[in-house]
Amino acid sequence: MKKFVGVILLGVVLTISGQQVSAQKYGYINRDELFKAMPDYDSANVQVEKTRKELQNQLVAMQNELSSKTASLNNEGKNLSDFLRQNRQDELNSLNVRLQLFQVKATQQLEDKKNQLFQPVIAKADNALRDVAKAEGFIFVLDGTQLLYSDDKKCINILPLVKAKLGLK
Repeated sequence: MKKFVGVILLGVVLTISGQQVSAQKYGYINRDELFKAMPDYDSANVQVEKTRKELQNQLVAMQNELSSKTASLNNEGKNLSDFLRQNRQDELNSLNVRLQLFQVKATQQLEDKKNQLFQPVIAKADNALRDVAKAEGFIFVLDGTQLLYSDDKKCINILPLVKAKLGLK
């Protein structure tokens, strides 16, 4: 009789725990798709692209100046005194160093601009995602951009829910 009660009790515990596992909700979302649907993302992208073009134009101007002065030195170098040739060579070296420094600073400035503009967009999306996940009772949500397989009956794409939370189409 004790074995029978033990088996029944074990069966009840396993049944209850099995129901709890099956009641868990799992979700996924393609964050890139969400970002691209957000107007703030487009606005930030335009500003970053504008900054990138400005920096690129300045870099091209500096490279053209270096090329022009290098060609001038190569053409006239034979007719110049040692002092003037050395002076122009020093000027070229200085310009080259400035160009390299500009490239490093421009890359950093562009990264800083991206972080400054995209961080609020990412935070807004993440907050909406977190709110939806909590409200809908999801155990966890995966980033669907790297999702290789999901069973749509057991795992839910929450992109439409998060878009609705953000007021997006």
